[in-house]
Amino acid sequence: MTVTIAEELLLLAYSEDEGKQLVSSTQLDPALCGAILAELAVNDRIELSDKTVTVKDRAPLGDDELDGVLDRIAAEGRERKPVWWVQKLMSGKPRRRLLTRLVERGVLAEQRGKVLGIFTTTRWPEADGSVEANVRERVASALAGADPDPRTAVLIALLHAAKIDRKVFPGASKERVKQIAEGAWAADAVAKTIAAINAAMMAAVTSAAVAASTAATS
Repeated sequence: MTVTIAEELLLLAYSEDEGKQLVSSTQLDPALCGAILAELAVNDRIELSDKTVTVKDRAPLGDDELDGVLDRIAAEGRERKPVWWVQKLMSGKPRRRLLTRLVERGVLAEQRGKVLGIFTTTRWPEADGSVEANVRERVASALAGADPDPRTAVLIALLHAAKIDRKVFPGASKERVKQIAEGAWAADAVAKTIAAINAAMMAAVTSAAVAASTAATS
């Protein structure tokens, strides 16, 4: 089964049995939107730098979520920074759509309930663990020393930036994670993509944290 980098991120970001988030939405959502941009870059549809997101090729990839974002970037009419696009995509709440898509494919289950009989909750436990198992195997191999392909390198960088790596791969070498996440080993295009996404995520997480703090004290 083919899944996107964003969907791979989601599978690792939720506990397998209980289907609960392992990190806060403030960390997860910027990473998820960064994953969408990174996948477009890895597939040579856009080019990422610290200052701009530039469309290189408008040919669709055959994925509704990715193609929709590519069309939005192309239609924007002016170049924007990666962080601008991360924040823009976050406002569209792609996490729910991608989780629902994984349910429709039989990878996850959707379980709704209530807390204290009032507040509605939704959990997303695994229905088919083989997809995540394949992702874990690929990531674990790279963390153990194998050369990662661009998709895997981007995924590890996203996991590290969102602090998911510590929960999912607690025994991994911190030095190896940092090496991959910084992209110094990679070809220039991949390294630029990782650097731009890391910077955009950091800015988006900081902005979201400030907004949440302001709302809590107002």
